Amino acid sequence: MNIRHTPQPHESAAAANTDGSAADGHHIHKRKRRRRIRILLPLLLLAGWLAGVMVYQTHKPLPPGISYESGLYQSNKLDFWYDLTVPDGSAQGRREEQILPRMLQIIGEARQFLIVDLFLFNDYTHKDQSFPKVSRMLTDKLLAQQAAYPEMEIVFITDEVNTNYGSAPNALLEEMKAAGIRVILTDVDSLRDSTPAYSAVWRTFIQWFGQSGQGWIPNLMASEGPDITARSYLKLLNVKANHRKLVLSEKTALVSSGNVHDASAYHSNIALEVQGPILAEILRTEQAAADLSGSGPLLSREPVFAPQEAQASSGPLAVRYLTEGKVYKYALEAIASAERGDVLWMGMFYLADDGILDALVEASARGAEIRLLLDPNQNAFGRDKIGIPNRPVAMDLHKRSGGSIAIRWYNTGIEQYHTKLLYLAKASGSSIVLGGSTNFTKRNLDDYNLENNLWVSVPRGEPLFLELEDYFTTLWNNEGAEYTLPLEEYQGDITRLKYILFRLQTLLGFTTF
Repeated sequence: MNIRHTPQPHESAAAANTDGSAADGHHIHKRKRRRRIRILLPLLLLAGWLAGVMVYQTHKPLPPGISYESGLYQSNKLDFWYDLTVPDGSAQGRREEQILPRMLQIIGEARQFLIVDLFLFNDYTHKDQSFPKVSRMLTDKLLAQQAAYPEMEIVFITDEVNTNYGSAPNALLEEMKAAGIRVILTDVDSLRDSTPAYSAVWRTFIQWFGQSGQGWIPNLMASEGPDITARSYLKLLNVKANHRKLVLSEKTALVSSGNVHDASAYHSNIALEVQGPILAEILRTEQAAADLSGSGPLLSREPVFAPQEAQASSGPLAVRYLTEGKVYKYALEAIASAERGDVLWMGMFYLADDGILDALVEASARGAEIRLLLDPNQNAFGRDKIGIPNRPVAMDLHKRSGGSIAIRWYNTGIEQYHTKLLYLAKASGSSIVLGGSTNFTKRNLDDYNLENNLWVSVPRGEPLFLELEDYFTTLWNNEGAEYTLPLEEYQGDITRLKYILFRLQTLLGFTTF
């Protein structure tokens, strides 16, 4: 017998409530999911966009003429100049200055054209500081030369840092413009980004607002300098620059590690000077730098370079001019060629590139004698620093080489050992010199900044060979003064912590070196 169950009223209501609750729960879940998608989808799209910007801006093609390697030229001579602050017990030390006096001579001897390209060029300092007015000296010399030879073309190329990235005009540059000297502020935005995580945000959201406006934030680079706008500070954080240092005329070219900048006036630096047909190629690289700003031809007429004895094709020296990443190529080649019996000297303000560090350890393992003379990274224009990158890098190199890489610190006071010089003294055959604007860091070597160096192959016994031997041995052996200090002077337990910080900085790209 079939017994039919007839739902009671309360059972029907319960079933209806259960079905309704399930349906409502399902709809609520779908609404939450749609809400999450509406929130997450834009975030994912933005993250994808920023990742794409980072990849492109770190790998995009370089502008024409950037990362340049000249042909190989023979020369009878190449001049080596240096500035040294020699410790003598005083706050400033005793100065041995050759580079700025030679720059001023080159300007005074030019008759056809002058191209001056300098990264730092201003008279801004902190409130409690006093430095020689070197930027004023160079300005006055250029103004006098323009007045004496009004038909001569003078072009001054520099970085936007000297206008605080558009926050305020640079009075010295404005004087030059008023006198008819052409001033070009290099637009480096088309270069690759060295701080991709930040630069992707800057390029996406900030760059479109431009740099105009009155500065209102205190100048952290120099308290006596003009106030800076927020937009200028945001652009500064891209940390890219025209870092070149060059004086070029129809007669000669001087490539330096030093800026003509008041707060840098006591720094120790080097310079190499060359003449001959290579000058035409150097001019082409400066045209490439000017092209970044859409400035047109640097010179209105084809230059006629002065004939020099140094142009002889049979000269004993071989010379190349290098910019940007090509400096990296030849630095690695030089270190890789160091063998037992060779001495590789390096005088360096910043040493941090992993490729260079690995090459030094390998050269030491082959039996080459490695001697590094480094800045202790304790001073930045009269303000204290914490020793990064050189102190942790020195610790690492000492450990990895089992102490066979010899390291000494320049005995700095208020100044920096701002030299950027590699010298491979070969036991046989020609030695190698590589010097100029380029620190041995990823930012300086890997096509992020504009840089310039001269590469020279020099036989033993040549004047340049003897000058470099004398320069390095005098400083290393403290001949006549306490130029340098032992490795232990700037090493301690805290150096290990600085090494961790250094590695984090390089991994994230948030560095100033």
